[in-house]
Amino acid sequence: MSVDPSPTSVLAVARLSPLLMPQLAASFDLEVLPDLDAAALAAVAPRIRGIAASGDSKVPADLIAQLPALEVISVMGVGYDGVDVAAAKARGVMVTHTPDVLNDDVADLALGLMLSAARQLPAADRFVRSGDWLKGNMPLARKMSGARLGIVGMGRIGQAIALRAQAFGMSIAYTARSAKPGLPHRYLPSAAALAAESDFLVVITPGGAGTRHLINAEVLAALGRSSPAGGILVNVARGSVVDEAALIDALERGVIAGAGLDVFEDEPRVPERLRALPQVVLTPHVGSATQGTRQAMADLAFANLQLHLGGQAVRTPVPECR
Repeated sequence: MSVDPSPTSVLAVARLSPLLMPQLAASFDLEVLPDLDAAALAAVAPRIRGIAASGDSKVPADLIAQLPALEVISVMGVGYDGVDVAAAKARGVMVTHTPDVLNDDVADLALGLMLSAARQLPAADRFVRSGDWLKGNMPLARKMSGARLGIVGMGRIGQAIALRAQAFGMSIAYTARSAKPGLPHRYLPSAAALAAESDFLVVITPGGAGTRHLINAEVLAALGRSSPAGGILVNVARGSVVDEAALIDALERGVIAGAGLDVFEDEPRVPERLRALPQVVLTPHVGSATQGTRQAMADLAFANLQLHLGGQAVRTPVPECR
């Protein structure tokens, strides 16, 4: 694809991945929102045709309204709940994201968190390093193989998690907006109903207003009652999907046995009460954080921008823009 002699202007709404920023800077006249004050943004706004964002970025309606030439918003991430898609669509602005390329990594991490929380692997590591093993054996953990797995959200990543769980001999059920024809797993109509029949509950549903605090005190209580060993919650979706205060309360009171969390309500600020709980495994939003996958995400986000601004069809529009 030939490069226009007058580079197209693109606005990065954050300091994005070093795998993406050099591609943007080499092909576009790149502006970086954190480097612009209000006057500088107003000066460049009339020529911004594209926005580059991460899955955590905020692209609100008021920013979209400031950019009269805006044509496309490209998100490097599968989640895009920080983008006001309705405002973008009202302006005829295409919104894209990077699904599929990260399915395996997120599913791998979900299983890793399940196993780590069940067998208390981080605690076991600390037990050896601290010398506590010299004083006696570590308390017994719990078995994961053969347990009941509930998956909240059965899209591409949910199905990849289910496939891996089958290798552990787990029975699998799920809830989603609707049942998925052709899947062999049992569908339940709500997260509470699913939790009531699960030993492990894995959350992999999209974020946004429609799923905010979907996993609440009622769901956690159902998960706790469901398993004699105590249920375990794993969240690899969005922090907003889980009522964090209710989760901390459930963990502190022993309503559920443990949790594995890759996402939090106010990242990177994780409540001290949550960090203090030894039965919780915490990772810093690294679901897709492998070199190969992040490079594939950066390449796809860049390609979507380049294609749209070159007058061609994007590869992966968000569902609302298909």
